[in-house]
Amino acid sequence: MIPKSFIQDLLNRVDIVDVIERHVPLKKAGANYVACCPFHNEKSPSFTVSQSKQFYHCFGCGVHGTAIGFVMEHLGLGYVEAIEELAQNVGMEVPHERATAGEAYQKIAPDLYELMQTATRYYREQLKLSPRAIDYLKNRGLSGEIAAKFAIGFAPDGWQNLAAAFPDYQAAALTEVGLVISGDGDKRYDRFRDRIMFPIINVRAQVIGFGGRVLDKGEPKYLNSPETPLFEKGHELYGLYQAQKAIRAGQRVLVVEGYMDVVALAQHGVAYAVATLGTATTPYHIQKLLRLADQIVFCFDGDKAGQKAAWRALENALPHLQDGKRIGFLFLPTEHDPDSFIREFGQEVFERQVSDAMPLSGYLLREISAELDLRTQEGRNQLLQRAKPLVTAIASPVTALLLRKEVAALSGVSQAELEALYEIKPIVQAPRPSLKKAARTPFPVQRLLLQCLIAQPALGVQMPEDWHGEGADAEAIVAVLAALREADFTISSPALTQLFQGTVHARPMAQAEADMLTWGESFDVEAEFAGLLAKLSEEQRRQQFQTLQAKTAQGGLSSLTASEREKYLRLLQRG
Repeated sequence: MIPKSFIQDLLNRVDIVDVIERHVPLKKAGANYVACCPFHNEKSPSFTVSQSKQFYHCFGCGVHGTAIGFVMEHLGLGYVEAIEELAQNVGMEVPHERATAGEAYQKIAPDLYELMQTATRYYREQLKLSPRAIDYLKNRGLSGEIAAKFAIGFAPDGWQNLAAAFPDYQAAALTEVGLVISGDGDKRYDRFRDRIMFPIINVRAQVIGFGGRVLDKGEPKYLNSPETPLFEKGHELYGLYQAQKAIRAGQRVLVVEGYMDVVALAQHGVAYAVATLGTATTPYHIQKLLRLADQIVFCFDGDKAGQKAAWRALENALPHLQDGKRIGFLFLPTEHDPDSFIREFGQEVFERQVSDAMPLSGYLLREISAELDLRTQEGRNQLLQRAKPLVTAIASPVTALLLRKEVAALSGVSQAELEALYEIKPIVQAPRPSLKKAARTPFPVQRLLLQCLIAQPALGVQMPEDWHGEGADAEAIVAVLAALREADFTISSPALTQLFQGTVHARPMAQAEADMLTWGESFDVEAEFAGLLAKLSEEQRRQQFQTLQAKTAQGGLSSLTASEREKYLRLLQRG
């Protein structure tokens, strides 16, 4: 866990314009900077970055956030990874609090990354010296250019070849990163021997592990680095570093099973493919890829193993589905994998197959209804039983609703009956407020109040502790005031924005901040805030007077308590 005070210090130290300009060319436009949005395709720039307020906002697709949010979304990093990335760029060391008693954070030493880089250089040099390994890659249709792009190398046969790259072959760090194995009697030997080497590179361009493939027959066919301080299989994807740009451009990512599939696809022009690292697709993979693209297509072999891997991917994807995002499944003929298919039929045919991938809903319905006779009550009953854990796992409202409709239709029940059976609360649309009521609701004042608090959080001390209002803006204000009171340090504007990312208050705050982009340089936040407080105070005084006046009209002054009578007379004198 990272202390909130450090996150604030970090956001105060970084400049969001510098952070974004490393990835997106920005143009000055008045007080702000603009660009074509990196998160959706557009021809006219609607992506705006405020240097003074330290947030970005796209008026086209609605993405919004701080420097931390941008690094997470654009690079596909997790929250902690994004903070570490930004901290490294400004020379700050991230402190980590213990998450639970006895659990300490293990900081990764920079020299471990250097060890992996040294090994990568060594394996690449060995490839140049091995005609046998070069011929193997050529026979697989790979060019020298694509081998260089993926930093492919070769681990020669032999037990301690890495001693040539690491004079201190006995160093414990070599075992720690999985390059060397310590056997019985202090024997040490290279983990990878006589294998084509595929460096696994994270999105920060650091080598964190290796995958080694045998050239001839042998087991295992692929050998991966073990879990290390640098490498966690369930969190990483092979080829993501090289594919990021193409994934962003096309808003599509293809997930395949093998390293050679990724490299062969890139060789033939399909540059948006990644591979899982000898493990099933995990929820973390799904979340990472959905941050990068609007569509994920899983491409598996058509055999039983491929079908099993696809179903596992579907199950892990369901809780993380997002309305507006698409997930599809492509099953190749049993005699082909992506590598062999694209070499035989070419890029155009392969990409047509990708475009025609079966949508997740279609695949799910096909599988749960397989081998069932839906003309019988027993078949329909079994369908409903199979569907329940899957349908109820979906959190995205529209996707879940549409799938419930399809399952209900297949099983011959109404949607209401299915929702009752699954104990799902039906979506009830709230009645629209009347124009008369909407006109009385002081939302414009509340929106301005929220903007002032975001711009200068220190103004929150001037707000009455019992302040309340109606609507999303008012709820956000109450949450902001609570956060300001609870904090043991003065929260800055960027830190306040970051604090509410991912909460129910993120949307109204983003809308408020988007409006703030229209403020002129002469906008006086403190004067505006003072005026708003005066308006609120006057509104409160008026409401109190009307309430007391109505009570007096019914029962006279004698109907009021002593304190109410004193307040009423005071308000009456003020007019």
